[in-house]
Amino acid sequence: MSQKLHQVNTEEKERLFLVYVNPDEGEDSLVEQELEGLADAAGGEIAGSLRQRVERPTKGTYIGSGKVIELEAAAAETQADSVVFDCELSGIQIRNLEEAVKKRVIDRTQLILDIFAGRARTREGRLQVELAQYSYMMPRLMSVYTKFERQRGGIGMRGPGETKLESDRRMVRDRISKLKEEIEQVKRHRRLQRESRRQLPHPFVAIVGYTSAGKSTLMNRICDTDLLADAMPFATLDPTTRKVDLPDGDAFFLSDTVGFIRNLPTLLVAAFRGTLEEVGASDLLLHVVDVSHPEWEAQVDAVHETIEELQADDIPTITVFNKVDALDDRPALTALIAEWPNAVAISAATGEGVPDLLEAIRKHLTGRLLRIQALVPYADAQLAENAHRYGRVDAKDYREDGIYLDAWLTADQAGRLQPYAVSE
Repeated sequence: MSQKLHQVNTEEKERLFLVYVNPDEGEDSLVEQELEGLADAAGGEIAGSLRQRVERPTKGTYIGSGKVIELEAAAAETQADSVVFDCELSGIQIRNLEEAVKKRVIDRTQLILDIFAGRARTREGRLQVELAQYSYMMPRLMSVYTKFERQRGGIGMRGPGETKLESDRRMVRDRISKLKEEIEQVKRHRRLQRESRRQLPHPFVAIVGYTSAGKSTLMNRICDTDLLADAMPFATLDPTTRKVDLPDGDAFFLSDTVGFIRNLPTLLVAAFRGTLEEVGASDLLLHVVDVSHPEWEAQVDAVHETIEELQADDIPTITVFNKVDALDDRPALTALIAEWPNAVAISAATGEGVPDLLEAIRKHLTGRLLRIQALVPYADAQLAENAHRYGRVDAKDYREDGIYLDAWLTADQAGRLQPYAVSE
């Protein structure tokens, strides 16, 4: 189920009229740039824009009747095909606005869902997007039925309009239930993969950050992958995990995650919670920040809010100030790194500072493995084999009374060798 923005014809993009409703004047620049980026990512062309600061949304139309009249005239004058609101609208508000403006009305959640639908490549991603779409649709079904259809239901609500409504509701509920079952199966598979990796001594590191901060570019730089790295919002949607080998012989698993955004719709967080479990299951987070963006501090706050919502705010974090190649004021950057805890400055595009980042990761992860020296009886030789599989063996010697090991192991594996521990 997808409500893709339609193309007016094979050559022209859909013309979108943008409506900004943020109450805080200090956020204007970020809000405008972000909504324009989302519109572009969805394949639309910006026809014009209008602003109405809304502290308390009007129940019927969100922006009030006077502004609706102004919006109708502006949308008509600019020959817009659709109107996009930078907020979440109820079904009644969408219907009332469409009747008044005589244009299709799209809210922020619909716009993001449209982008997600076009970017999902894996089965899990497509299932999660579809679940989010149906979850969005469910409470808004009533608004798609005309007043005439609902009136025909009469006192007992037995008319054809109500019958169709209930039929559609049942269909959507059944599809949501089916999608949740399928997603749960995928989550179980992902969980098994994660548990299998957990047997290895390598920690988990997740890249998080605002959309377009350069997460995929960093992933490509560190892992030599070829993920789509585009400045467009949500250029990559499906998570990727790769093993990264460090120069000292240690290694870690690195996962890229979907970009966060201001006011990320709750239903998207809910639908993608399985994917975002990679964040909560990590030993370390790399918070990538586009330090060249004029509103980077507001973006940092938005990411922190989402991390808190995922209950991952207690995980150690390295702040990665990216895109330093676009900065002219290097002394200010140096001062920023000095005052910001656990921060590294890099350019994922050029590679500048990436060795420093890898060293910072190594330092954070040092200490996770325990050193143990053991003399393992030949009867328990499998323990020695597991030390190779689940740790790092610095020395191994086959002796008359057993296999001598000097190894760095996870706490679990070290505990299994503890009965045979020796000191040499």
